Amino acid sequence: MEKNMHQPRTTYLKDYKVPEFLIDTIDLEFELEEDITKVKSQMHFTKNSASDYTGSDLILQGEKLILKSITIDGEILDAARYQVDDDSLTIHSVPDQFILEIITWIKPQENTELSGLYKSSGNYCTQCEAEGFRRITYYLDRPDVMAIFTTKIIADAALYPVLLSNGNLAGSGRLDNGKHWAKWEDPFKKPSYLFALVAGNLEYIEDIFITKSGKSIDLRIFVEKGNREKCAHAMHAVKKAMRWDEEKYGREYDLNMYMIVAVSDFNMGAMENKGLNIFNTKYILAKPETATDDDFVHVEAVIAHEYFHNWTGNRITCRDWFQLSLKEGLTIFRDQNFTADTTSRTVERIRAVNDLRTTQFVEDAGPLSHPVQPDSYIEINNFYTSTIYNKGSEVIRMMQTLLGKKVFRTGMDIYFERYDGQAVTIEEFVKSMEEASKMDLTQFRLWYTQAGTPIVEITDSYDAKTHIYTLHVKQTCLPTPGQPDKYPLHIPVQLGLIDEQGNQILEKLLQITKEKQVYTFENITTRPIPSLLRHFSAPVKLKYDYSDADLALLFKHDTDPFNQWEAGQKFAISHILNLIKQRNNNQKLSVDLRFIEAFKHILLNTKHDKLFLATLITLPSERYLAEQMDVIDVEGIHHAREFLITQIAKNAKDILFKMYQHNHNIGHAYEFNMKEMGHRSLRNICLFYLSHLPDVHFRDLCVRQFKDAMTHNMTDTMAALHCLVNIDCHEREAALESFYTKWQHDALVVNKWLAIQAESKLPNTLQTIKKLMQHPAFDIKNPNKVYALIGGFAYRNPVNFHQAEGGGYALLADTVIKLDLLNPNVAARMVKPLTDWKRYDEHRQALMKAQLEHILAQKKISKDIYELVSKSLLLTKKEEVTER
Repeated sequence: MEKNMHQPRTTYLKDYKVPEFLIDTIDLEFELEEDITKVKSQMHFTKNSASDYTGSDLILQGEKLILKSITIDGEILDAARYQVDDDSLTIHSVPDQFILEIITWIKPQENTELSGLYKSSGNYCTQCEAEGFRRITYYLDRPDVMAIFTTKIIADAALYPVLLSNGNLAGSGRLDNGKHWAKWEDPFKKPSYLFALVAGNLEYIEDIFITKSGKSIDLRIFVEKGNREKCAHAMHAVKKAMRWDEEKYGREYDLNMYMIVAVSDFNMGAMENKGLNIFNTKYILAKPETATDDDFVHVEAVIAHEYFHNWTGNRITCRDWFQLSLKEGLTIFRDQNFTADTTSRTVERIRAVNDLRTTQFVEDAGPLSHPVQPDSYIEINNFYTSTIYNKGSEVIRMMQTLLGKKVFRTGMDIYFERYDGQAVTIEEFVKSMEEASKMDLTQFRLWYTQAGTPIVEITDSYDAKTHIYTLHVKQTCLPTPGQPDKYPLHIPVQLGLIDEQGNQILEKLLQITKEKQVYTFENITTRPIPSLLRHFSAPVKLKYDYSDADLALLFKHDTDPFNQWEAGQKFAISHILNLIKQRNNNQKLSVDLRFIEAFKHILLNTKHDKLFLATLITLPSERYLAEQMDVIDVEGIHHAREFLITQIAKNAKDILFKMYQHNHNIGHAYEFNMKEMGHRSLRNICLFYLSHLPDVHFRDLCVRQFKDAMTHNMTDTMAALHCLVNIDCHEREAALESFYTKWQHDALVVNKWLAIQAESKLPNTLQTIKKLMQHPAFDIKNPNKVYALIGGFAYRNPVNFHQAEGGGYALLADTVIKLDLLNPNVAARMVKPLTDWKRYDEHRQALMKAQLEHILAQKKISKDIYELVSKSLLLTKKEEVTER
């Protein structure tokens, strides 16, 4: 957008109208040449009888296209019959039914935005969600226009031996001029955002999957040359996801072939294009030498997510982009349950809640807050947010909690059967659940339309004479942009009552529907400790005045594993906040030994698996601690947390070292399973604590693990390097150098090298970032490298990003400005750490605001950046969120 031009147009949900025309079929032909790509599209149009449009003009979307010709029913149109501008093509006086043929030329090799058809690393690839197809040809580029696609690709046979598109292969052959062709037919109607094309010099692995009904499905995973041996885990994950969806939801795959292509230049994690999923290499390539346990888990989760989209997103898609959570929230819910079933249910739930609290809760409380179903947007790419995905998933989870798993499954069956092949709304999904349960979900629907994180405040009392225990519950929600007034929500709160010996007295689901409610429990013979919001039954902030003694007991004995972890987190937060107060009052820092004793008790007495034990003894992150403060004290949080870590290490040194040794097997072959993940996770969290001690013995322990693991175990390698990178010592530099020397030719491993330095807590990290930006390993045009280095610094290193001098803010702003000219989608992802500027002290507020204004003042600025920056700067005082 040129500076001083009109403000970008806002799209509103209330303005939705059905399409004026429909497209029955589209036949595409691509000629991929080195200087230009020629695209011929032949479309069968029909005027939509459901539309009240009485005109005869057809308006198609298109961006950055070279229009060569337009033909209607075989007649070439002259220039008077149509009008072209920067983002549309208007054809005048079209009939009610007609065949439209359009020829456009595009230049994929110049497409740095990686949207539409682009060329990168010698391969052609597409990304059409949300509005990328309009960069390929003129089209009704909206999700409620669904058509049958046929695609023919013509390319140089030597340069691009692999030609792929959606659906089933209908034919292929050689041409006389050294070229070849392939034709793909997709028998299922789909919107244009699900179109995919890949052409390149790729290799693949293949397998088959036999469905429950006996159908044989060909499976292929295509990768760039040299990566074939890193695909076995991904293929195993595909088959695991296909079987899980059959068993849990009765959903079989519907094409003859399921294909994945992994590319190194990709804005997103992956894309669910019908039958041809395109992935970022980060979520496909994995072997023990190059991938960590977390990488292996994420590969499975993302593959499952994109596969599950075949039914929740493809076969049933969104009517419009305001319904985005219909496919994304629902599919996140499904992939989280898949991961819970295939790994550890409690650890997966903790991971999901941590993600929600450190991203979505922040989003809900800031200037970019929006409902799960937004009512407006300027740039749809900005609404691929944690609110749409993660909070959307939590809303589905609450529905399942309220209805029960069996009835919820019935609702899903109704949804699949009724809306297969259609573009629908969130409302139609909720109605399916109402029909299955006979429950009125009118109030529950507010979760979709009301922004903000509800606060549930609970107080209690106990009458020892009558044995009556009483809970007083109050729900509130603070104002958010555009929504100053809030209404009570339907909130499921899972409750457990625990006695002083740690025994469970009862468990009950409370349904909070009013602003204030009172619950009484009879025949409670001793004053209980409430275990509230078990398994995190609702995405709310809970306020209850637990004593340290209560938290210590729940940390040791709560029968709900999630709330056992939660009690430990609250216990740690209480002590860290107290340490911050001590620091600010210039007092000597001291830790309550009750916390240390509870920590040691967990290490010595827990009967849980080791993966969960490692999670239990991990302290809250600095990002989550920041959410506990009205004004974020960056240095206070960092120093208090580091002090507590050191005190734990000092007081539990012998236990930690013994546990490290017991779980450490030098040279042991890597296995990806829950038992071995537990061993690795536990020994590495022990090493983390021990590395905070000044004893050179423990530094040597890190060095030894780093060297021993580097040939066969990336999980242990990165854990040791993470410890060393935060210690100012010569071993640190030696380890970083040897790591890069060994892995410099593996892009994904080099990204780990960039990220781990970006997240270092040492005070010279900003200077390190600036040097790394000039390093051959960094490329600002590659999203993965930007996410690793700049994202690692701005999102995951608060103490250095928020240095009082403001150098981190200036670096991020300058990077966003450069990125915005190349790839606005990536720029928008990077700018968000600046938009939460009102959470900090006045000095930092002024510095962050100045950088936002600097970004907005650029001569050219994308819609993506304009929307995010202007919203964060124009927040009115009435809408400010000042209380957490």
